[in-house]
Amino acid sequence: MATLLLLVPDLALILTGVLLARLTKWGDGFWSALEKLIYNLLFPALLFTAIVRNKVDLAQAAPFAASVLAVLCTGIALGLLGGRLMKVEPRRFSSAVQCAFRFNSYVALALSQRIGGDAGVAICAVVVAVAVPTGNIAAVWSLARQSGAGLWGALLRNPLVVATVSGLLVNAVGLSLPEPLSAYLTRLGAAAIALGLIAVGAGLKLSDSRGDDQFAFYAVAVKLVAMPLAALLIARLAGFETLPSKILVLFGAMPSASACYILATRMGGDGPYVARLITLTTIASAVAIPFWLSWVV
Repeated sequence: MATLLLLVPDLALILTGVLLARLTKWGDGFWSALEKLIYNLLFPALLFTAIVRNKVDLAQAAPFAASVLAVLCTGIALGLLGGRLMKVEPRRFSSAVQCAFRFNSYVALALSQRIGGDAGVAICAVVVAVAVPTGNIAAVWSLARQSGAGLWGALLRNPLVVATVSGLLVNAVGLSLPEPLSAYLTRLGAAAIALGLIAVGAGLKLSDSRGDDQFAFYAVAVKLVAMPLAALLIARLAGFETLPSKILVLFGAMPSASACYILATRMGGDGPYVARLITLTTIASAVAIPFWLSWVV
């Protein structure tokens, strides 16, 4: 029940976007401008501050960090395999494959706090530091390859990748942000959460996202079955204690990140189909998260 209550606000914001897009006459220009604002300014601020605030010594956390990377790579590999086997239309596949492995880091941080307090948040910080930049790079690579853009140029220009790499560099050298700058970025990041989910709902046009149901369910299964199962097995093989095991499994069972939609729309992908997958994983994770955590002893 606690897990479901944490997901209700996200679902409510998505529904708000659905209603606003259908009941207002703001037009496509409004929603396109909002997506640009979120993608170029608000989400980068969110990612940067999340990484900078969670100081992590990755050398000491190397075994756990390697486990996070292994779980993430499981999702990436299975997502890419599914697209090849099911012969999904390339533009749609390059947009949607990221939903099989990218995760909602803010739901993860909130649940980590509930599960383990400050210790849980510290462990989840390792997840953010490893999985956010790696997942962003994999997602941009997929979309850049399909759009014909050069990979390295797309990565260097991508504000989400720039923000995560910058955050890691600031974290690595031990710098602290001045309080006014920190407060400014925090306020921008807070706006990204709500507006990003509203934009997901506004982009959820089921008439435009129909088809490829097989891959849609496959991507959800990779995200909420294969990744948490891999996390559970890796945690047991590595002999992690209960709290790190729970955080690793929690990471595996997270719904897809709302940033998947923003990235897809801004790079010329299939936004409505991605919005559909984000909604599906968010709803299904209310069942998946408590189920997988119950296996951690």
